[in-house]
Amino acid sequence: MKNLKKISYLSFYVALTCISFVSAGFAQDRQRVVKTVSSRPINQTYAAPIKTRSLSSSTPSNTTISRPTLTSTIEIPVKPNNQPFVKKTGSSTALNAVNAVAAGKMFYSSSLSRGIMSGIQSRLGIPYLYGSSGPKRYDCSGFIWSVFNEAGLGFSRVSARSLWASGQPVSGDERYKFGTLVFLNGLGHIGIVADENGFYHASSSKGVTYSPFKGYWEKRVVGFRRLATPAPAIVE
Repeated sequence: MKNLKKISYLSFYVALTCISFVSAGFAQDRQRVVKTVSSRPINQTYAAPIKTRSLSSSTPSNTTISRPTLTSTIEIPVKPNNQPFVKKTGSSTALNAVNAVAAGKMFYSSSLSRGIMSGIQSRLGIPYLYGSSGPKRYDCSGFIWSVFNEAGLGFSRVSARSLWASGQPVSGDERYKFGTLVFLNGLGHIGIVADENGFYHASSSKGVTYSPFKGYWEKRVVGFRRLATPAPAIVE
C-alpha cells in the first residue's frame, strides 16, 4: 500500500514537471515571434495611392495624336534696304552745308554756292599730299583753289597766308555762312565753312574731310575771310 502511494506521488511529480517544461517552452516560442512594424513614419501624412491609367484606351493604337497648332503670329522685324544702321559721316555732314545753301545762309550767289558744294562732295575722302592741287591728292590751299576754280570763282593757286591777306574780313554770324574761308594754325591751314558747327578741309591725316569746330580746332582758329567776287589774281 505504501509502495502504491509512492508511485502515485512520483507520477504526479513527473506530470507536474512536464507541464512546467511545456509551459516554459511555449513562453519562449511566443517571445521569438517578431512584431511587424510599419515602414511608414508615424508622423507622415497618408498619401492616397496614385491612380494609373489603364493600358486599354478607347483611342486606337495606330492613331497619331497631334499637338495643337500655334495660333499667335511670330513677326521678325526686317530692316529696310534703304535705311543703313550707321549713317556715313561724309554724307551726313555734307547735308549741313546743303541745308545752309537751301536756307540762303551763304555769302556767294546760289549758283556759285551750289558749285562749291558739288566740288566739295566730289573730293571727300581724297588723300592729302603737300603742294598738290589734285585731282588725286590735295593739300589745304590746293583743295580750296580747286573747288573755287571749278565753281567759277577763279584765282591763282596761292598759300593760305596769301589768301588771308587778300580776303575780305567778316565777323559775327557772317563768319559761319557757307563758303566763308576759315584760317587756322597761325595761318598755316585753311578750310571752307559749312556752318557754325564745322568746316571742310584737306587734312594731313584724313584727306579731304569734314571736321567740327568744337574740340581740337576751336582753339586753333585765327579768323575768317571771304574772297572778292570776282576774285582778283593774287601773286605771292
